[in-house]
Amino acid sequence: MEPKNLLVDRYILSLADKPRPKICFIGTASGDSDWYVKGFYTAYKTLDCIPKHLSLFKPQTHDLNSFILEQDIIHVGGGNTKNLLCLWTEWGLDRILKGAYKKGLVLTGMSAGMICWFEEGTTDSYGGVDPIKCLGLLKGSASPHFDGEPDRRPKFIELIKSGQIKGGLALDDGAGALFLNEKLSECVSSRKKAGAYRFKSKTAKEERLSVRYLGR
Repeated sequence: MEPKNLLVDRYILSLADKPRPKICFIGTASGDSDWYVKGFYTAYKTLDCIPKHLSLFKPQTHDLNSFILEQDIIHVGGGNTKNLLCLWTEWGLDRILKGAYKKGLVLTGMSAGMICWFEEGTTDSYGGVDPIKCLGLLKGSASPHFDGEPDRRPKFIELIKSGQIKGGLALDDGAGALFLNEKLSECVSSRKKAGAYRFKSKTAKEERLSVRYLGR
């Protein structure tokens, strides 16, 4: 997301806990946009890792399961969450990624790539900010871009209070959250003022979470 600020990207690579981890970018949500894939390689080729990408529009292999399981980290890009989930289901990638999680691969992403791992979230896939059901590896709901898009905060709170979605996690741009065994372990950021927030179901009571800035 920030080509000149790779603090979160370095943090992601550290989670594999091995030298030169294999990281695979999945850009389904953007239609495997060439500029997005190029941006991934531009950033990650400067880091100590082995970058690859998986396209569902120009597949590199018939055996998606083996391709995914050869990686250490799966990094999912942003875009249209609805289209991402539909295509993943059609290709069986949702099932493959759930299997990868059980085998211990690091699963990460931003925007749609954040929302997809939770039970549900808020998305602009339909033109507004609406609820969407997701993969369900993590409990509750999720909202990205909490400080970057003015409708995100009020709509997230409204949907929780009305019972349309469960309470959950919201992140400002530049913030990330690490889950270990489905439990929130820590929040980190590449921007000093980026925040992370937890909201309770039904009441939408807000708790500001501690965030560790990854810079100096």
